[in-house]
Order: sequence, then C-alpha cells, then structure tokens
Amino acid sequence: QVQLVESGGGLVQAGGSLRLSCAASGRTFSMYDMGWFRQAPGKEREFVAAIGWRLGRKYYADSVKGRFTISRDNAKNTVYLQMNGLKPEDTAVYYCAAGGTITEVTRTPDYWGQGTQVTVSS
Repeated sequence: QVQLVESGGGLVQAGGSLRLSCAASGRTFSMYDMGWFRQAPGKEREFVAAIGWRLGRKYYADSVKGRFTISRDNAKNTVYLQMNGLKPEDTAVYYCAAGGTITEVTRTPDYWGQGTQVTVSS
C-alpha cells in the first residue's frame, strides 16, 4: 500500500504560480511512477503530468506543457507540481497518483491522494 497526501493548493490570480506537493508513505516510493490528475466541477478527472521512477522521464498533457513542471525527490518521498502561468481553466481539485508503470499512472493509477483544491481567479 502507498499513502499519498497532497498539499499546496489555494487561491491565486491568473498568471500566478503555485507548487503542489505530494508526500508518499508505505511501500518503496522510489519504485513507483508518479503523476498528477485534476478534476474540475462537472468534468471528468483528467491526466496532467507524470514522472517515471527509473529515468525520471516526464510526460505532460498538452494543456499544461510549458507551464507546469513535475519533479520528484526520492530521498523525501515527495513529488511536486510547479504550476506557472495559471489560468482560470486550471481551477480544479488536483490529485496525486502512483502506479507501477507510466501507462498505469497516466490512465488507471493504483493509488490516489485525497486531492487539493486549486482556484485561479480572473
């Protein structure tokens, strides 16, 4: 089992920045591919970004490329999502996720956090 706890959400004006953190505990964090999803009101949960554990390769949804950066610190069992140039359409609950492969973590993660709210005002 892996437990994931997100933090860092909040209210920010358009054009601003936030950094989300996801602290993991339980099984060996460094061997999991990690990702972020988001869900806006009335919409389905969507993939945002992922990072592999072996080579640290990064993957992004087209909607956030060039604005968001995912990173991980295996020594701290933490994954981050740096969000710059935020737009009102980025408003959503952001969820941390973990999976055994990149395919899993971008589609059907094995583990989910409880989510953190990000609100971007115009």
